[in-house]
Amino acid sequence: MNAAARFWALAVALTGMVLSMSGCNQLLARDQLNKGVDAYKSGHYDEAIGHFQKATELDPKLPMAKTYLATALAQDVAPGVTTPDNLKTAAQAIDIFKEVLATNPNDISTMKQIAGIYFSIKDLDQAEDWQKKVLAADPKDPEAAYTIGVIDWTKAHENTLKALQDAGLNDDGKGNVKAPKKVMEPLTQENAPLVEEGLKYLNMAVDNRPNYDDAMAYLNLIYRRKADVDYGNAAAVTEDIAQADKWRDDAMGTRKANEEKKNQGPGGITMDSSGQMH
Repeated sequence: MNAAARFWALAVALTGMVLSMSGCNQLLARDQLNKGVDAYKSGHYDEAIGHFQKATELDPKLPMAKTYLATALAQDVAPGVTTPDNLKTAAQAIDIFKEVLATNPNDISTMKQIAGIYFSIKDLDQAEDWQKKVLAADPKDPEAAYTIGVIDWTKAHENTLKALQDAGLNDDGKGNVKAPKKVMEPLTQENAPLVEEGLKYLNMAVDNRPNYDDAMAYLNLIYRRKADVDYGNAAAVTEDIAQADKWRDDAMGTRKANEEKKNQGPGGITMDSSGQMH
């Protein structure tokens, strides 16, 4: 066999070995993926993370491996905790989810995951930005609109509590009409855009899901913040509180109806005493 023939024979052999190793790695990666899923379902998130990491190392192109890894990391993020370790885990999950988005930019589920992580670590601005990206991809998404409304209310509520507490006052939830102007007037300017946007998105959530009792509950709350914004206008404050009470009642009634519907289970054909089917 001449030199050229030997070269091509060796090249073919090496190619076969590479393909064989690649196929073996793919099988091992799928095995790690399955083990990770089992561990995740059992609540063993650290173990699941280890398996998903091995799966991505063995086969970087394995579908869902990165998504599962990021999801497991996100599950390991403690809500409301801003310690360095927790923030590091959150950042790892977000970075991997962004890699997933790089190949599928309109993956709404991944956008929501990123938004949820930012919300968990109290980065409300980033959480809101990502929920708006969800709405850009799907303008009818009720959860994204609801979450933006919740974020706006949270910011406005925190502003209100701080302003009142600094003045030695408590929030009465009815417009705080007895609070002094020097406290309320700066607050109304600070909270006005938050309340306006929050109302817009919470109404959008209810429009897109008419039985959205959580969104109704927050409409009650944000109308109480609107009453603060309308400080000095007695008629407007009265109307705000009336709207708040209405949404509170609607939320309670809708939640009760939703629970009753859930408890009924799947429907079926029944007959009454006269033999009529329903």
